[in-house]
Amino acid sequence: MGTNSILWMLAGYLLGSIPFGLLLTRMVGVDIRQVGSGNIGTTNVLRTGNKGLAAATLLLDAGKGAAAVLLARYFGGLEAGMLAGVAAFLGHCYPVWLKFRGGKGVATLLGVTLAAVPLAGLIALVAWLVGALVTRYSSVGGILAAVAAPLAAWGLGAPHSAIALAVMSVVLVWKHRENIGRLRSGTESRIGSK
Repeated sequence: MGTNSILWMLAGYLLGSIPFGLLLTRMVGVDIRQVGSGNIGTTNVLRTGNKGLAAATLLLDAGKGAAAVLLARYFGGLEAGMLAGVAAFLGHCYPVWLKFRGGKGVATLLGVTLAAVPLAGLIALVAWLVGALVTRYSSVGGILAAVAAPLAAWGLGAPHSAIALAVMSVVLVWKHRENIGRLRSGTESRIGSK
């Protein structure tokens, strides 16, 4: 791995570590870490009752993943783009500014996938929407998207992207381990619950 790749990974991490959910809710006088699950992601921002802030969080968290991929790929090539995307995802999940306590990465993974392999990103997005809408569990939608992204990328002939997305998917599922436990016990919160 060359110096340029390391620099793109660092840039991707820093971009991914911007905690948009926290910044946006602070603008309206709320610390999202004191709401619901304490998570800084879209689902918990929705628990504030502000759908506009939740939508903005979703778009910005996805956007930073996509931006990391596209910028690095434009200036550094395909490998740099994917490395920056993985780093942005990790930055979102483990931001240095918040003592490495970040979001669960669904929106950022979707953004990275859409930028890296657009059709795979659309497939993952559909999996997320269907899973969330049918079950009304955000965690189910997120996990389905995480599984769909690398499988779709592989099936579409993008094995290097598929491997990177698979790594991200493992991290995402790990970040959802408590949700999985609550799903099994029947105590997981549904979308829209406070």
